[in-house]
Amino acid sequence: MKVDTYGSGGETGAQRVLPAELFDGTVNEDALHQVVTAIRAHGRQGTASTKNRASFTSGSRKPWRQKGTGRARAGTIRSPLWRGGAIVFGPQPRSYSPKIPKQLRQLAIRSALNARALDGDLALLEPVEFPEPKTRQLVQLLSSIGATDDNVLIMTTGYKPNVYLAARNLKRVKVLPWGEASAYDVLWADMVLVEADAFEEQAEDASEEPLPAEDVATAITPEADLSGLDADSAQADSRDDSEVDE
Repeated sequence: MKVDTYGSGGETGAQRVLPAELFDGTVNEDALHQVVTAIRAHGRQGTASTKNRASFTSGSRKPWRQKGTGRARAGTIRSPLWRGGAIVFGPQPRSYSPKIPKQLRQLAIRSALNARALDGDLALLEPVEFPEPKTRQLVQLLSSIGATDDNVLIMTTGYKPNVYLAARNLKRVKVLPWGEASAYDVLWADMVLVEADAFEEQAEDASEEPLPAEDVATAITPEADLSGLDADSAQADSRDDSEVDE
């Protein structure tokens, strides 16, 4: 899968091939729906609260006697039938955030990136380095690319404060380090710009082979000099025996 490449000044470069292990053209819509729904639910405050019968401390006295008044019988002024009374099955403070498995979240991110790449809305960007956090520089970059009126997501290689601060004043632009964007962030953007170095770092991390179990055990518990341990234990045993004899 090939995408366009833009320089740090917005100039168009040659097309580059995306890594096949991440961009395989698979879009799982079910995973996207579950994760995006969960992320939107996570934004709910869940602070709506109503009073039920147990929440009232007043209303324990009977408003009037049971018989002889001609009125309907009533036992409390906090009845749900009365104005100012309790609420039946009203909302209570709770969390709306469902648990998202890690594999499902990763599948949704890959699906979102593949969807943007298949639609032609994903491009690579040469490393962006701003000497100062100036919004004008980022606006010029986006205007040269032609993404001024779109929601743009820029994923940088690591944290770049100047780029982040330059985009903080733009409502339609988000700047996140590579690996921290969610599936909702990718789908929110009409244009996704990824720094080319981000894929290279990911490939380097994946190429690092873990240490064998023996090396890990050696690194955690290095071999110590235990030559004097037997002599110390023998002296302690003789001392205990002498105390017992006395």
